[in-house]
Amino acid sequence: MKAFVTGATGFLGSHVARALAEQGAELRLLVRPTSDLRNIEGLNADRVVGDLRDPPSIDKALCGCDVVFHVAADYRLWVRDPAEMYRSNVEGTRSLLHAARKLGVRRVVYTSSVATMGFNSNHAAAELGSAWAGGGTRPHTSIVADEDSPVTLADMIGPYKRSKFMAEQVAVEAAQSGVDVVIVNPTTPIGERDIKPTPTGRIVVDFLKKKFPAYVETGLNLVDATECARGHIQALEKGRSGARYILGGENLTLKQILDRLAAITGLKSPTVKLPYAFALAQARPDLLQLRVLRLGLLQDGDVGVGVSRGRRWMFIADRIACLASEETFPCPAEQSR
Repeated sequence: MKAFVTGATGFLGSHVARALAEQGAELRLLVRPTSDLRNIEGLNADRVVGDLRDPPSIDKALCGCDVVFHVAADYRLWVRDPAEMYRSNVEGTRSLLHAARKLGVRRVVYTSSVATMGFNSNHAAAELGSAWAGGGTRPHTSIVADEDSPVTLADMIGPYKRSKFMAEQVAVEAAQSGVDVVIVNPTTPIGERDIKPTPTGRIVVDFLKKKFPAYVETGLNLVDATECARGHIQALEKGRSGARYILGGENLTLKQILDRLAAITGLKSPTVKLPYAFALAQARPDLLQLRVLRLGLLQDGDVGVGVSRGRRWMFIADRIACLASEETFPCPAEQSR
């Protein structure tokens, strides 16, 4: 099987590429001229230079491949020109799916995001009943989501979330028109090779540097990046075309994450909890992005909405949720590698 992977030089994409290599797949990796290649060092793979915004380069790179893993995305907390992000995330996905159809690719696995889920609804909480696995006091029902939670573009905050939602709709429409495409929605991957790092990786780095004096009350779902990559392969093998599958792990509050980091490292976990209003009032507009990121609030949206978004805990229904047909269980977040 020859697998074409976009985003392999990035954090999650590198895990997907290595998981495929372990399965014996022949790899072709899309890289840009400016790509940092550290994450694919030592990987036996054909590297092709191209850009999702350049359809002819995608057609050439994709020729002869059996399957596609489209993991690449423009993921930035703030962007001066949102149109640039839409070109990469939405139109780039459209071009890739068009090329896959034209060249007879057997199946595409598209990496969306849990950010496209409906965290505003009570649907998943009603389905969940009393079986919340997080322990302790159950959070407000508006924070629990699953693949069937109602959601619209109007619920998406910021160009990143809006672009990922729109790209996911492009994938759904492609499936309806005959392209075999499965959608996966990772929650918050953690693990090695987070070299940028991601916003969640930045929380870990700041904690290790003792730059985390206080926290706010928020929550998210963490998933081991290696398990998340394996979920991509399960989607290839067992997913239904046009369906989407959350790839999640463990629901944790920010305080629980910090406490686990403290237990692992021996460093002190912050005990001061800041109210949202204080966090917002103390941050000048030019410092808001940095301040709320270090408080664990800003995950993927506009700078100016970081604090308000922190109030919306990003928890999912209890399961790794790779595929309904698979009995797959997540490892504890602190065991992520």
